[in-house]
Amino acid sequence: MNASPQTTMAELPESEVTGELARIYEEIRVYCGVPYVSSLQRHVATMPGCLEYAWAACRPAFLDGTIPATAWRRVNMVSVSPFPPLTSAALQLMGVDANGIRAIRNICDNFTRVSPINLLFAGCVERLIDGAVLGGPDVARPSGTPPDMLPPMPAMIDVDDTDKDIASVLMQLRTEIGGKPFVPGLYRCLAHWPAYLAHAATLIEPMLNDDTARQARASIAEAIIAAADDIIASLPPVPAGYTPPTAEQGRAIVGAIKTYRVTSPEMVVFGSLLRDALPAKDEEGE
Repeated sequence: MNASPQTTMAELPESEVTGELARIYEEIRVYCGVPYVSSLQRHVATMPGCLEYAWAACRPAFLDGTIPATAWRRVNMVSVSPFPPLTSAALQLMGVDANGIRAIRNICDNFTRVSPINLLFAGCVERLIDGAVLGGPDVARPSGTPPDMLPPMPAMIDVDDTDKDIASVLMQLRTEIGGKPFVPGLYRCLAHWPAYLAHAATLIEPMLNDDTARQARASIAEAIIAAADDIIASLPPVPAGYTPPTAEQGRAIVGAIKTYRVTSPEMVVFGSLLRDALPAKDEEGE
Protein backbone atom coordinates (compact mmCIF):
# COMPACT_ATOMS: atom_id res chain seq x y z
CA MET A 1 0.00 0.00 0.00
CA ASN A 2 1.03 3.62 -0.37
CA ALA A 3 2.07 5.13 2.90
CA SER A 4 0.62 8.61 2.39
CA PRO A 5 -2.28 10.16 0.49
CA GLN A 6 -1.23 11.61 -2.86
CA THR A 7 -4.33 12.26 -4.92
CA THR A 8 -6.79 13.99 -2.61
CA MET A 9 -9.17 16.36 -4.37
CA ALA A 10 -12.24 17.85 -2.74
CA GLU A 11 -15.42 16.35 -4.15
CA LEU A 12 -18.92 15.44 -3.01
CA PRO A 13 -19.35 11.67 -3.57
CA GLU A 14 -22.54 10.37 -5.12
CA SER A 15 -23.14 8.24 -2.03
CA GLU A 16 -23.28 11.33 0.20
CA VAL A 17 -25.34 13.75 -1.90
CA THR A 18 -28.76 14.89 -0.66
CA GLY A 19 -31.51 17.38 -1.45
CA GLU A 20 -31.32 19.45 -4.61
CA LEU A 21 -27.82 18.24 -5.37
CA ALA A 22 -29.13 14.66 -5.42
CA ARG A 23 -31.66 15.70 -8.08
CA ILE A 24 -28.93 17.46 -10.06
CA TYR A 25 -26.64 14.44 -9.89
CA GLU A 26 -29.44 12.22 -11.17
CA GLU A 27 -30.21 14.59 -14.05
CA ILE A 28 -26.53 14.74 -14.98
CA ARG A 29 -26.45 10.95 -15.16
CA VAL A 30 -29.65 10.74 -17.20
CA TYR A 31 -28.89 13.45 -19.75
CA CYS A 32 -25.26 12.40 -20.21
CA GLY A 33 -26.27 8.74 -20.50
CA VAL A 34 -23.59 7.49 -18.11
CA PRO A 35 -24.18 5.85 -14.72
CA TYR A 36 -22.00 8.24 -12.71
CA VAL A 37 -21.31 11.93 -12.11
CA SER A 38 -17.90 13.11 -13.28
CA SER A 39 -15.29 14.40 -10.88
CA LEU A 40 -15.53 17.96 -12.24
CA GLN A 41 -19.17 18.25 -11.15
CA ARG A 42 -18.45 16.44 -7.87
CA HIS A 43 -15.67 18.97 -7.23
CA VAL A 44 -17.83 22.01 -8.02
CA ALA A 45 -20.56 20.56 -5.77
CA THR A 46 -18.28 21.07 -2.74
CA MET A 47 -18.62 24.86 -3.18
CA PRO A 48 -21.98 25.96 -1.74
CA GLY A 49 -24.47 26.96 -4.42
CA CYS A 50 -22.05 26.63 -7.34
CA LEU A 51 -23.18 23.43 -9.03
CA GLU A 52 -26.78 24.44 -8.37
CA TYR A 53 -26.22 27.72 -10.26
CA ALA A 54 -24.22 26.16 -13.10
CA TRP A 55 -26.78 23.40 -13.63
CA ALA A 56 -29.73 25.82 -13.45
CA ALA A 57 -28.08 27.91 -16.16
CA CYS A 58 -27.18 25.04 -18.52
CA ARG A 59 -30.00 22.61 -17.71
CA PRO A 60 -32.29 23.65 -20.61
CA ALA A 61 -29.55 22.76 -23.11
CA PHE A 62 -29.17 19.35 -21.51
CA LEU A 63 -32.89 18.60 -21.40
CA ASP A 64 -33.35 19.35 -25.10
CA GLY A 65 -30.11 17.53 -25.99
CA THR A 66 -28.26 20.57 -27.37
CA ILE A 67 -25.13 20.34 -25.22
CA PRO A 68 -24.55 16.55 -25.56
CA ALA A 69 -25.29 16.46 -29.30
CA THR A 70 -23.14 19.52 -30.02
CA ALA A 71 -20.23 18.18 -27.98
CA TRP A 72 -20.26 14.75 -29.63
CA ARG A 73 -20.59 16.26 -33.11
CA ARG A 74 -17.49 18.40 -32.62
CA VAL A 75 -15.12 15.57 -31.66
CA ASN A 76 -12.51 15.25 -34.41
CA MET A 77 -9.86 12.52 -34.11
CA VAL A 78 -8.46 12.74 -37.64
CA SER A 79 -5.00 13.85 -36.49
CA VAL A 80 -4.57 11.00 -33.97
CA SER A 81 -2.86 7.76 -35.03
CA PRO A 82 -4.46 4.50 -33.81
CA PHE A 83 -2.93 2.19 -31.22
CA PRO A 84 -1.75 -1.26 -32.39
CA PRO A 85 -4.66 -3.73 -32.32
CA LEU A 86 -4.78 -6.43 -29.65
CA THR A 87 -5.93 -10.02 -30.18
CA SER A 88 -8.02 -11.95 -27.70
CA ALA A 89 -5.02 -14.24 -27.12
CA ALA A 90 -2.75 -11.30 -26.26
CA LEU A 91 -5.37 -9.94 -23.88
CA GLN A 92 -5.68 -13.36 -22.21
CA LEU A 93 -1.96 -13.16 -21.44
CA MET A 94 -2.67 -9.80 -19.78
CA GLY A 95 -5.35 -11.40 -17.63
CA VAL A 96 -8.24 -10.00 -19.69
CA ASP A 97 -10.85 -12.62 -20.66
CA ALA A 98 -13.97 -12.08 -22.79
CA ASN A 99 -15.84 -10.52 -19.88
CA GLY A 100 -12.87 -8.26 -19.24
CA ILE A 101 -12.82 -7.14 -22.87
CA ARG A 102 -16.48 -6.20 -22.64
CA ALA A 103 -15.87 -4.37 -19.38
CA ILE A 104 -12.92 -2.43 -20.80
CA ARG A 105 -14.92 -1.53 -23.90
CA ASN A 106 -17.71 -0.21 -21.67
CA ILE A 107 -15.24 1.80 -19.55
CA CYS A 108 -13.88 3.44 -22.68
CA ASP A 109 -17.40 4.08 -23.99
CA ASN A 110 -18.35 5.79 -20.73
CA PHE A 111 -15.41 8.17 -20.80
CA THR A 112 -15.56 8.94 -24.51
CA ARG A 113 -19.27 9.69 -24.15
CA VAL A 114 -19.13 11.99 -21.13
CA SER A 115 -15.83 13.82 -21.63
CA PRO A 116 -16.89 15.95 -24.63
CA ILE A 117 -20.05 16.92 -22.72
CA ASN A 118 -17.95 17.94 -19.73
CA LEU A 119 -15.74 20.09 -21.94
CA LEU A 120 -18.70 22.01 -23.36
CA PHE A 121 -20.46 22.29 -20.00
CA ALA A 122 -17.24 23.60 -18.43
CA GLY A 123 -16.79 26.06 -21.31
CA CYS A 124 -20.28 27.44 -20.70
CA VAL A 125 -19.68 27.71 -16.95
CA GLU A 126 -16.37 29.49 -17.44
CA ARG A 127 -18.00 32.04 -19.72
CA LEU A 128 -20.71 32.68 -17.15
CA ILE A 129 -18.08 33.20 -14.45
CA ASP A 130 -16.31 35.64 -16.79
CA GLY A 131 -19.51 37.66 -17.09
CA ALA A 132 -21.26 36.31 -20.18
CA VAL A 133 -24.99 36.98 -20.24
CA LEU A 134 -27.53 34.32 -21.11
CA GLY A 135 -29.23 35.66 -24.22
CA GLY A 136 -32.08 33.30 -25.07
CA PRO A 137 -35.80 33.90 -24.63
CA ASP A 138 -37.48 32.90 -21.38
CA VAL A 139 -39.74 30.32 -23.01
CA ALA A 140 -40.19 26.59 -22.65
CA ARG A 141 -37.87 24.51 -24.82
CA PRO A 142 -38.82 21.13 -26.24
CA SER A 143 -37.49 18.17 -24.28
CA GLY A 144 -35.22 15.73 -26.06
CA THR A 145 -34.84 12.01 -25.51
CA PRO A 146 -31.88 11.17 -23.24
CA PRO A 147 -29.37 8.66 -24.63
CA ASP A 148 -29.64 5.06 -23.49
CA MET A 149 -27.75 4.64 -20.24
CA LEU A 150 -24.43 2.80 -20.55
CA PRO A 151 -23.80 -0.10 -18.14
CA PRO A 152 -22.05 0.60 -14.82
CA MET A 153 -18.27 0.46 -14.65
CA PRO A 154 -16.15 -1.21 -11.98
CA ALA A 155 -15.24 1.02 -9.06
CA MET A 156 -12.29 3.31 -9.57
CA ILE A 157 -9.17 2.04 -7.84
CA ASP A 158 -8.01 4.31 -5.00
CA VAL A 159 -4.45 5.26 -5.88
CA ASP A 160 -3.66 5.88 -2.21
CA ASP A 161 -4.86 2.44 -1.13
CA THR A 162 -3.67 -0.05 -3.71
CA ASP A 163 -0.64 -2.18 -4.53
CA LYS A 164 2.47 0.00 -4.82
CA ASP A 165 3.28 -1.21 -8.34
CA ILE A 166 -0.24 -0.46 -9.58
CA ALA A 167 -0.06 2.93 -7.88
CA SER A 168 3.29 3.62 -9.51
CA VAL A 169 1.91 2.90 -12.99
CA LEU A 170 -1.16 5.02 -12.29
CA MET A 171 1.02 7.90 -11.17
CA GLN A 172 2.79 7.79 -14.53
CA LEU A 173 -0.51 9.02 -15.95
CA ARG A 174 -1.19 11.77 -13.40
CA THR A 175 -1.88 15.43 -13.90
CA GLU A 176 -2.25 18.15 -11.25
CA ILE A 177 -5.20 19.99 -9.72
CA GLY A 178 -4.43 22.76 -7.27
CA GLY A 179 -0.83 21.60 -7.03
CA LYS A 180 -1.84 18.05 -6.13
CA PRO A 181 -1.44 15.03 -8.41
CA PHE A 182 -4.66 13.68 -9.87
CA VAL A 183 -5.12 10.39 -11.76
CA PRO A 184 -8.09 10.50 -14.18
CA GLY A 185 -10.86 7.96 -13.70
CA LEU A 186 -10.28 6.09 -16.97
CA TYR A 187 -6.93 4.80 -15.75
CA ARG A 188 -8.21 4.03 -12.25
CA CYS A 189 -10.96 1.84 -13.73
CA LEU A 190 -8.51 0.02 -15.99
CA ALA A 191 -6.33 -0.74 -12.95
CA HIS A 192 -8.57 -3.76 -12.27
CA TRP A 193 -6.43 -5.44 -14.98
CA PRO A 194 -2.88 -4.50 -13.91
CA ALA A 195 -1.05 -6.03 -16.89
CA TYR A 196 -3.43 -4.33 -19.31
CA LEU A 197 -2.99 -1.04 -17.42
CA ALA A 198 0.78 -1.40 -17.79
CA HIS A 199 0.35 -1.97 -21.54
CA ALA A 200 -1.92 1.07 -21.81
CA ALA A 201 0.44 3.25 -19.80
CA THR A 202 3.37 2.24 -22.03
CA LEU A 203 1.43 3.56 -25.03
CA ILE A 204 -0.09 6.61 -23.35
CA GLU A 205 2.72 8.10 -21.26
CA PRO A 206 4.91 9.18 -24.21
CA MET A 207 1.89 10.89 -25.78
CA LEU A 208 1.21 12.82 -22.58
CA ASN A 209 4.57 14.55 -22.91
CA ASP A 210 4.78 14.88 -26.69
CA ASP A 211 4.12 18.44 -27.88
CA THR A 212 2.49 17.39 -31.16
CA ALA A 213 0.17 14.91 -29.46
CA ARG A 214 -0.64 17.43 -26.74
CA GLN A 215 -1.56 20.02 -29.34
CA ALA A 216 -3.81 17.54 -31.15
CA ARG A 217 -5.70 16.94 -27.89
CA ALA A 218 -5.89 20.68 -27.23
CA SER A 219 -7.36 21.21 -30.71
CA ILE A 220 -10.09 18.65 -29.99
CA ALA A 221 -10.95 20.49 -26.77
CA GLU A 222 -10.91 23.90 -28.44
CA ALA A 223 -13.27 22.77 -31.19
CA ILE A 224 -15.78 21.55 -28.61
CA ILE A 225 -15.47 24.54 -26.27
CA ALA A 226 -15.89 26.99 -29.16
CA ALA A 227 -19.57 26.06 -29.25
CA ALA A 228 -20.09 27.53 -25.76
CA ASP A 229 -20.73 31.06 -27.07
CA ASP A 230 -23.69 29.92 -29.16
CA ILE A 231 -25.02 27.80 -26.28
CA ILE A 232 -24.84 30.76 -23.89
CA ALA A 233 -26.55 33.02 -26.41
CA SER A 234 -29.46 30.57 -26.69
CA LEU A 235 -30.06 29.92 -22.98
CA PRO A 236 -32.83 31.69 -21.01
CA PRO A 237 -32.11 33.61 -17.80
CA VAL A 238 -31.24 31.60 -14.70
CA PRO A 239 -34.35 31.01 -12.58
CA ALA A 240 -34.76 33.14 -9.47
CA GLY A 241 -33.11 31.85 -6.33
CA TYR A 242 -29.76 30.85 -7.85
CA THR A 243 -26.70 32.99 -7.08
CA PRO A 244 -23.54 33.10 -9.21
CA PRO A 245 -20.31 31.94 -7.59
CA THR A 246 -18.39 34.44 -5.50
CA ALA A 247 -15.13 35.79 -6.89
CA GLU A 248 -13.18 33.30 -4.79
CA GLN A 249 -15.38 30.40 -5.85
CA GLY A 250 -15.15 31.52 -9.47
CA ARG A 251 -11.36 31.47 -9.38
CA ALA A 252 -11.37 27.96 -7.87
CA ILE A 253 -13.84 26.69 -10.48
CA VAL A 254 -11.93 28.22 -13.39
CA GLY A 255 -8.72 26.69 -12.02
CA ALA A 256 -10.34 23.25 -11.97
CA ILE A 257 -11.79 23.79 -15.45
CA LYS A 258 -8.36 24.62 -16.86
CA THR A 259 -7.06 21.30 -15.55
CA TYR A 260 -10.03 19.37 -16.90
CA ARG A 261 -9.46 21.06 -20.24
CA VAL A 262 -6.29 18.96 -20.33
CA THR A 263 -7.64 15.70 -18.88
CA SER A 264 -11.01 15.60 -20.69
CA PRO A 265 -9.49 15.46 -24.20
CA GLU A 266 -7.14 12.79 -22.81
CA MET A 267 -10.21 10.74 -21.95
CA VAL A 268 -11.65 11.34 -25.43
CA VAL A 269 -8.44 10.42 -27.24
CA PHE A 270 -7.07 7.60 -25.11
CA GLY A 271 -10.49 6.12 -24.40
CA SER A 272 -11.14 5.98 -28.16
CA LEU A 273 -7.69 4.58 -28.99
CA LEU A 274 -7.86 1.87 -26.33
CA ARG A 275 -11.40 0.86 -27.30
CA ASP A 276 -10.62 0.75 -31.01
CA ALA A 277 -7.56 -1.45 -30.38
CA LEU A 278 -9.72 -4.15 -28.75
CA PRO A 279 -10.87 -7.14 -30.80
CA ALA A 280 -14.13 -6.70 -32.68
CA LYS A 281 -17.16 -7.76 -30.66
CA ASP A 282 -17.51 -10.98 -32.64
CA GLU A 283 -13.86 -11.81 -31.91
CA GLU A 284 -13.87 -11.37 -28.14
CA GLY A 285 -13.78 -15.09 -27.37
CA GLU A 286 -15.48 -16.85 -24.48
